[in-house]
Amino acid sequence: MSRAGALGPYAAVLAVRYRMLLQYRAAALAGFGTQLFFGAIRLMVLAAFYAAASVQPLSLADVVSYVWLGQAFYALLPWNVDPELAQEIRSGGVAYELLRPLDLYDYWFARTLAFRTARTSLRALPLLVVAIFVLPLVGLERWALPLPADLPSAGAFLLSFCGMVLMSSAITMLMHVALLYTRSSQAPNQLAAPVVVLLSGIIVPLPLFPDGMQLLLALQPLRGLGDVPFRIYSGQIAAGAAWDDILQQFAWSALFITTGRELLARALRTSVVQGG
Repeated sequence: MSRAGALGPYAAVLAVRYRMLLQYRAAALAGFGTQLFFGAIRLMVLAAFYAAASVQPLSLADVVSYVWLGQAFYALLPWNVDPELAQEIRSGGVAYELLRPLDLYDYWFARTLAFRTARTSLRALPLLVVAIFVLPLVGLERWALPLPADLPSAGAFLLSFCGMVLMSSAITMLMHVALLYTRSSQAPNQLAAPVVVLLSGIIVPLPLFPDGMQLLLALQPLRGLGDVPFRIYSGQIAAGAAWDDILQQFAWSALFITTGRELLARALRTSVVQGG
């Protein structure tokens, strides 16, 4: 079977799952309003901080880009598991998945990729329209999201964003595999959420942390979930200097995927479903 033919079933799963998740428009509208509100609150807090602070490693314009991109892509972060997949594991329905002529990890990964991106696109598109186009029209140019710094930065951002999507899905898969060990969706959610939102830079931009923490923050993988693509977008990380950061995103993603595959294989060898 050709490579394209082998990927066909997983692409179909991704497409079907993505379209199904696009039906939840009311939840997406509520999420858009929530992210817009908290984006404005964060900007006001950071603006007050900048008004009282001396020279900072990020300009206020860079922070504005950082905040709006963080709010737009908040649902992409791996801070929760797919509730339908969690229910299948709790109920023992996962046994039926083993009967499919598909690799279970790849099948779940396709579902997870749709879970992360469909919810994100429903919220991100209207928020980006407001942040880029509407705010300048109402006299709030200072708080609007500017376009990428230049064309190379736009290209590097798109590549880094792909790395962000891949890493987020790979980490979410680790959380899904953990459900086979814990049987509880609350444990992975409660452990992942505070760590992810803090170390990705979504709560506070990572360059604003104390200087003594910067080396550790630069080495940890979760900066690839926000800090790296957002700073590339604004030009704070120049496109020509971004390749090491982008390669780190894909390298960490590969490590998370490899680890997830191994843990899933071990879990399936020891799992007992419905007393069988």
